[in-house]
Amino acid sequence: MTKPMMDLRALFEKSADADLLREMIGFAAERLMELEVGAKTNAEYGEKSVERMAQRNGYRERDWQTRAGQVELKIPRLRTGSYFPSFLEPRRSVEKALTAVIQEAYIHGISTRSMDDLVQAMGGTGISKSHVSRLCEEIDERVDAFLERPIEGEWPYLWIDATYLKIRQGGRIVSVAVTLAVGVNTDGRREVLGMAIGASEAEPFWTEFLRGLVRRGLRGVKLVISDAHEGIKAATSRVLSTTWQRCRVHFQRNALAHAGKNSRGMVSAFIATAFAQPDHQAAKTQWRVVADQMRGKLPKLAALMDTAEEDVLAYMTFPAQHRTKLHSTNSIERLNGEIKRRTDVVDIFPNEAAIRRLVGAILMEQTEEWTVQRGRYMTLVTLAPICDDLIVSLPVAQRS
Repeated sequence: MTKPMMDLRALFEKSADADLLREMIGFAAERLMELEVGAKTNAEYGEKSVERMAQRNGYRERDWQTRAGQVELKIPRLRTGSYFPSFLEPRRSVEKALTAVIQEAYIHGISTRSMDDLVQAMGGTGISKSHVSRLCEEIDERVDAFLERPIEGEWPYLWIDATYLKIRQGGRIVSVAVTLAVGVNTDGRREVLGMAIGASEAEPFWTEFLRGLVRRGLRGVKLVISDAHEGIKAATSRVLSTTWQRCRVHFQRNALAHAGKNSRGMVSAFIATAFAQPDHQAAKTQWRVVADQMRGKLPKLAALMDTAEEDVLAYMTFPAQHRTKLHSTNSIERLNGEIKRRTDVVDIFPNEAAIRRLVGAILMEQTEEWTVQRGRYMTLVTLAPICDDLIVSLPVAQRS
């Protein structure tokens, strides 16, 4: 049994019913801070590692006001740099959502091993269902309003991807796909446009997901960026009838799988010469030169380049100022990483509603952060060449 599980069990045995939820939140916060500091320093507590990036320097105390009451935190300090817990940032909806998931798992007795231990230790009694229902209803209303809001205006760029989370279903633990769509509108602003949960990433699921976005008002899409999933590609063609960009980072990984270990650096450098070209035609010409050079010794790699050329280089037909953001799914994968970081605290969700509640709250607040703190993702001037209506609205001085 791991030490965290032993600590959690000891916590359950000594907690009174009235203090249970507050103790749980405190324990979860402590574990999350340890994980975050471990990632920041590149070493666990007390671990001797040549890769360690910073040393710990004690703790500082802080009171955290939650829906369950005041929780006393001991925040780790570092000798170099600084650390501040992500959950103490202004993310109140996420904190409420996480609390609701823990409460719901406790009531139903169907979450992680920690929740199972908790139910056994407490005899199946505890927080009232009415309290959980009120809290969940409050969060669900806001999340539903966000995920089902009308999509107004035109959205020339759309990134779509999926991540997987665990859920209890029919007495088994299964993985479900959580699909996301992020777009940039003609005002240059980035937003999360939609989320859906499904058993797999098959084409019918992606088709229905995109149709749902269209029903809510999605229009004006000129480029869809994703990994090389056939379901996404087919659904994009069927529903949006627009250009598809295959993530070049994923492509390079696939390409290097056809090269020997000692030649991967050379192959990667050769392919990169096509991406370094100034325009689409020059990139296509260089791409074919590289493919022909590989054809003798690496025929499978050359064949892959032949079939992937149009999809991998699609972004080169768009403004040069946008290309670093269009050639891959990196931006949406960073969002997936944030989702994973927050949902790892829960581990196994009791149902799909809990996933929608917590992930929806994360997406809602990420969009608010993009809008309020970061401003435009792309400038109006660089968007003008691909947005006919934007050229008319721009002042004459900005049309060049």
